[in-house]
Order: sequence, then C-alpha cells, then structure tokens
Amino acid sequence: MSMVPHSLHSSWATILSLTQQNKFRTAQNLLDKIALTHFLSTPSVLNALVYACDDSRVNSHAFSWLLIRYSNSKMTHDAIQVFEYMRAHRLTPHLHSCTSFLSSLVKLGMNDVVWKSYKKMERMGVVPNIHVYNVLIHSFCRSGNVEKAQEVLGQMEDKGIMRDLFTYNTLIALYCKHGMHHEALGIQHRMETEGITPDIVTHNTLIHGFCRQGRMREALRMFREIRGAVPNHVTYTTLIDGYCRVNELEEALRLRQVMEMKGIFPGVVTYNSLLRKLCELGRIRDANKLLKEMSEKKVEPDNVTCNTLVNAYCKIGDMASALKVKKRMLEAGLKLDQFTYKALIHGLCKAKEMESAKDVLFNMIGAGFSPNSATYSWIVDGYCHQHNPDAVIALLDEFMARTICVGLSIYRALIGRFCKKEKIDYAQRLFLHMNERDIAGDSVVYTTLAFAYFKIGDLSAAVDILDEMYKKRLMVQPQLYRCLSASYANDKNTMDCFWDHVGERGLIRKSALKDA
Repeated sequence: MSMVPHSLHSSWATILSLTQQNKFRTAQNLLDKIALTHFLSTPSVLNALVYACDDSRVNSHAFSWLLIRYSNSKMTHDAIQVFEYMRAHRLTPHLHSCTSFLSSLVKLGMNDVVWKSYKKMERMGVVPNIHVYNVLIHSFCRSGNVEKAQEVLGQMEDKGIMRDLFTYNTLIALYCKHGMHHEALGIQHRMETEGITPDIVTHNTLIHGFCRQGRMREALRMFREIRGAVPNHVTYTTLIDGYCRVNELEEALRLRQVMEMKGIFPGVVTYNSLLRKLCELGRIRDANKLLKEMSEKKVEPDNVTCNTLVNAYCKIGDMASALKVKKRMLEAGLKLDQFTYKALIHGLCKAKEMESAKDVLFNMIGAGFSPNSATYSWIVDGYCHQHNPDAVIALLDEFMARTICVGLSIYRALIGRFCKKEKIDYAQRLFLHMNERDIAGDSVVYTTLAFAYFKIGDLSAAVDILDEMYKKRLMVQPQLYRCLSASYANDKNTMDCFWDHVGERGLIRKSALKDA
C-alpha cells in the first residue's frame, strides 16, 4: 500500500475491516466518498488495493462497490478498468455491479462491448439473473439485433428464469421497431398466458408500431382493447401523430378533443404533430391559430415547433416571417440546429437573397454543423439564378480566408451540381481549383465530370477523364452506378453508351452492375 497516499491507505483498511464484519452499507458509503477524491481506477492504485487483503470475498465486495460507483457516475472508462482488473485477478463481481456496469455501457451505445463483457462475466463465474438478462435484451433492442435478443430469451428459458414485464416490453419494442407485428402480438399473448398484465407501456408500444407503418385500423383496435391500464398522454399523441401521417387531419383533431375531454391536455409533441400536418397542407393561418393556442395554454414551443414553422414559411417564400420565427427562437433560449439552418438557406436561395444565404451558411459552419451536398446544391442554384456562378468560386476563396477547411466533400457537391446544370466549364474550374490545392479527386468526381462531358457530346474530354481514372486505379462503385443511373433515367441510351466506355476501361466490375 506504499504506492498510495496514507489517507487512502487508512480508508481502504477501514473499508476492508467493515466488510469483514459484514457492515456492508457503512463500508460502501465510505468507498463512495474516497472514490470522489482519489483516482482509484489507475492500475498502480488498484494493484496496491488488491494486495492489501488476501480474502477474495472481501476484495470482491470492495471492487464490486467500486464498479457500481463508477458505472452510476457515468465514469465508464474507469468502470471498464476496474472490471478488467477484477477479471485479471479472478475476483467475481456481484450481480448488482454487473447490472450497473452493463447498463452504463448500453447508455453509451457500446452494444458490442456489452455482449463481450457479459461473456467475460460468465467465464468469471457470474450466474446471470433477470436483471442482467433484461439489460442484454435492452442492449439488443437499441442496436436492433433481433437474433441476439431471441438467443438471450432462449438462455433464460433453458435456465428456468421467468421473464418479467420489462423483458416483454423490451421485446415488443424490438419487434415493433422492425415491423414484426405478428411476433410482437405473440409476445403480448405469451405474457398474458404467464399471468403478467400488460401495462400502458406495452399498449403504447404496440400502438406506436402500427402507427409508424400507417396501419391506423390496427392501431385503433389496439387502443380500444386496452384493459387494466389507462390511456395516457403518450397514447393519444401517438394516435394523433399516426393520423397526421396518413393525412387524416380531421380525425387527429377529433381525437385531440377526446383527449382534452378526458382531462389529458396536449403537450408540445402533440401540437408539433398537428402543426407539421397543417404546414404540409399549406394551412399556415390554421397553424398560427394553433401556435396562439399553445401560448394561451402555456405550452412552450421547442426546436421542432420552430423548425416546422421556419420550413413552412421558407417553402412559400415568406422569408420575413421565417426570420421572425428564428429571432423568437433565439429570444426564447432555443439554439438553432442543422434543420433550422438548412431550411433558411434553402428559402433564401429560392428567394435569390444570396448574401443572406451565404451569411446563414457561415453561421451554420461556425455553430459546428456541416452542410450537406443538398445545401451546396441550393447555393449553386441560387447563384446560377442570379446569373452569377462565379460567386461560387469566390465563395471557396472566402472559406479559405476565414480558415474554414474546404475538403473533397464540398468540391464533390459543387462539381456535381454544376454538371447537373450542364455548366461544365464551372465544374472544370472547380476541378482545377481542387487540384491546385492538392486535394485528390475520387471516383465520384471523375465519373460525374466524365459523364457531363459525354452528355454534351465532348467525347474527347470524357475519354481523357476516364483514362485518368484508369491511371489512378479509381473504380466505379455500385452505389455511384445506381445514383447516376437514377439521376439520368430519362436518357437511358446516353447512359448505356457511357457505361460501355467505362466498362471498356475496366473501371466497373460486372459484379457491381449485378449488385446494383
């Protein structure tokens, strides 16, 4: 213990002593305190602690509490170090610590690590209980791994471990997520057979599964068959959203009235579903009435509410109203997200307000969001509508002046859009611009340029680019083949002829064409 501070030495000795006397709660509380002030998970400290006592039972208790502490404190890296140290020193963790540890991994989406850690636990002598199995099934639900979830369920059956409500609800959620409604209903029947009464979570999950697929008749039937549970805010909101998605707005509005009559008042999620459908239908006046109602009922709009309105105003070209909503968002303490920025850029480009669109683009990048190819396509379209495509080239120089990294993805998007608009000279200028900055083009850039030249009848330029592809050993992948073929489906003869030239140079595999 000489490698650790004296205060830790004495505290750890006290913890061990209390554990030997079976005063577990007091020992655990003391360990929680010292875990806050000492880096107990470092290998040197763990080495010193484990050799302070030769009683494996006592050490297993102490290290299991440490594992729980780090897992519950979201100190997952430290928890992993403690777990691996226990494994190396053949200390069997308690079931509660196993559940806490695996749960912390699930919350971080480390689903592969969850299963590997579980298999290690088995080799360490851990006999899993219902709680450990539930965490595993929950992990596979989040990762969408139906087969693994069924494998765990089979293990539970083999070991005679009875499933509980959480187990079944998790399985139903997994099946519904994959559209396996027959299997989900089978699980519901099975739980009832075993004497486990479905709760409102069970019913809501099943209803949501049908609503997601637009199967409102089945969703309504499930709603009417609810027994032993009371429909809640989630139940009604799920149905309202489902009706909105299948364009049955009047039924959604009727259901909202039923909801209120039962003393269940709509929240922001409910209003968002209705607002989205009203905006999709172009009923902006009705959407504003609903927004006013939200204000009267003290329901605070969220990002989804505001983005829905911003997008709706941008679509009809009312940029003044869109910018007012953006201003209110900021005044309410909401942060603009990538959807807000994209909607504003799209709207401003359509309105040919390119300086404002450019400002929003820079703000978007400054906020840490990366514009996608669609965003850059709007920028190209906007400047082309102003008969000012040179501004796109100037935009890249401004990016560099502001020390914004201009990578291959940006060039790919801009070149692709210019080619689509048959402004090949500007696409070629961007290609040269890219090469001057030592940014190597990929197969997407070369193939897009080659096809653009081929389409306008400049076979010589197209062949030169294809030959350059061959020298660089760039192959056309199935995804690119599918994308280009879909984009120019109306010009099948040109496409077929172009792919013949590509095939002659061995730039696309026959297997790729079959896969596509």
